[in-house]
Amino acid sequence: MRLLADEILYDENLARARGIPYTSLVAQMDWTDTLLSRLAANHSREDVEPYQVTARIARVGVHIARRQEAAFGRFHLNRGEVGVLGALLLAGSAQLSPTQLFKGLMLSSAGITSRLDRLERAGYVKRTRHPKDRRGVLVSLTAAGRRVFEQAFAANLEGEKDLLTGLTKAEQRSLVLLLRKLLGALEPLEPKA
Repeated sequence: MRLLADEILYDENLARARGIPYTSLVAQMDWTDTLLSRLAANHSREDVEPYQVTARIARVGVHIARRQEAAFGRFHLNRGEVGVLGALLLAGSAQLSPTQLFKGLMLSSAGITSRLDRLERAGYVKRTRHPKDRRGVLVSLTAAGRRVFEQAFAANLEGEKDLLTGLTKAEQRSLVLLLRKLLGALEPLEPKA
């Protein structure tokens, strides 16, 4: 547990040096601390340091996924299907190709096809032939798809808020900035044409 004590002291000293209020509430041990303390016996501090962030992000992701699947499941949808509906909603009146969808949602072409098949059977999306490419299709959101997306979104909203109750509004804003910076490095925006 020496690693955790060192981390707490380091975090407190760093916060003080930068003029940031430090609260010991952050120092509550979690599963990741236990794992990293065990790993520190055989690995250097530098080796385990990235996991302070990545292991926690991964675990938060699991909690988010469980809550979303439960909320969306009430509408016979899964997270991926809601993602497709949301992407089509963002496209407005524009139709999207399956390629545009799977690239934007970070899926495989097979993954998007199976989702589109299920959503089309449910009446939530409509596929039409591409007017300029005989082999291509375009996908659009139906009125029923828009309604079910809005219902699923609303059902999930309370769960999303509950996930963040451990953070103040200021902490949430700080986390947004940090996560935006991290994602910006991983997913640089394509230059606008």
